[in-house]
Amino acid sequence: MKLTKPKKAQVKKIVDVASDGFDDAVHAIKGAGIESNSIFSNIVRLAGLRKKKVTPELLGVTVAEKSNETPLKLVFIGGGSFGTAMANMAAKNGCDATLWVRNKSAVKAMKKTKINKKYLPNHKLAEELKFSHDLESAVQGKDIIFVAVPSSAFREMLTQIKPYITHQAVVSLTKGMEKDTFAMMSDIIKEVLPQVNFGVMSGPNLAIEIMDNMPSATVIASPSEPLRTAVQEALHSAFFRVFASDDVKGVELGGTLKNIYAIAIGMVAAYDVGDNTKAMLLTRALAEMSRFGVAVGANPLTFLGLSGVGDLYATCNSVLSRNYRIGNMLGKGMSLDGAIKKLGQTAEGVNTILQVHERAQALGIYMPITHALHAILYEDKSPLGVALNLMEKGFRSDVEFVMPHDESNIWLSQEFDKALQASKKAKPKPTDGQDL
Repeated sequence: MKLTKPKKAQVKKIVDVASDGFDDAVHAIKGAGIESNSIFSNIVRLAGLRKKKVTPELLGVTVAEKSNETPLKLVFIGGGSFGTAMANMAAKNGCDATLWVRNKSAVKAMKKTKINKKYLPNHKLAEELKFSHDLESAVQGKDIIFVAVPSSAFREMLTQIKPYITHQAVVSLTKGMEKDTFAMMSDIIKEVLPQVNFGVMSGPNLAIEIMDNMPSATVIASPSEPLRTAVQEALHSAFFRVFASDDVKGVELGGTLKNIYAIAIGMVAAYDVGDNTKAMLLTRALAEMSRFGVAVGANPLTFLGLSGVGDLYATCNSVLSRNYRIGNMLGKGMSLDGAIKKLGQTAEGVNTILQVHERAQALGIYMPITHALHAILYEDKSPLGVALNLMEKGFRSDVEFVMPHDESNIWLSQEFDKALQASKKAKPKPTDGQDL
């Protein structure tokens, strides 16, 4: 489709009315004589004709005043789907955005084609987006460093950029926790880079949908209000809203814990269960998340937001979710190693189950779904037997923190653990050779 370039006044009208209602936007587009295709596509392309100026804020440990005409300088470390999508969003918003990728040949290809062939092969990236494989030049002089690497590589990456840190703030786009330490990404930032301002982003953020301009939203959590504002201005667009929070732990836990339950939903979906079962699993998952969050210092209300129930719903109901796909393969009889190999990407929930199971036991937190998944994945227990034990054990009130429970968390945890230990090993042999 060829988009007719309207007058500036028409552009302003269309973009403005789009923020109030799409019916009005449709009439405005027709009034401007523009060929109609997708309402989302038209509004996005028109909005792109108006360059957004982003004012840098005080982001680091020193004061630095900049002209209002100077765009924020941002670097996104990690060329996966979400890191690429966020770098692309920032570039379209008028920021000086660079995407760093370790592989030199991949960077060369992206410079030439403007396509991330491995992770987003069907999406053209913004012409303004820059690419680099030189970590030092990519990091130096930037205002915000967004880190979007797997949790297993997060500490190493921060250690690598540490010599180049001056005034920059660091924002984690990684959802997960470090293996064997239970450290969240914010904990690692504070440990490796104790002097920087930091934040974390989380939410129902499936990268392909963001690239397709489907209305989406995320949360930036940071103790620094200027950093929260800067990230909002850098990434906020007509179809991507950025909300703010000061509960770093809660936002980060929401984005991490939901991966556990995406595996569970993917697994039960393989058994062709009904909507009642899925709804029950989702709501009890939210109860577990908030129960665990409160025990480690998060605000339980945070789990009612985008990074909690929002991300939980999106991840548990989309075949685009890596953790859902892992669970679905497991439910169809594939071994854990086989499922991970077939996926070919990192599924953070696999490590998260191991970490949270151990921490919940140590703290006496009742998390039966998490314990059940641990029994299936790591103790060779029968999924059906574990599910039956899960349904039979314990009486709880419906909503956490509203009514007292008939039985204590510690007692229920002990009883459920006994039931799991007594369950028969009726798990079938892996069927890695079968078509899924």
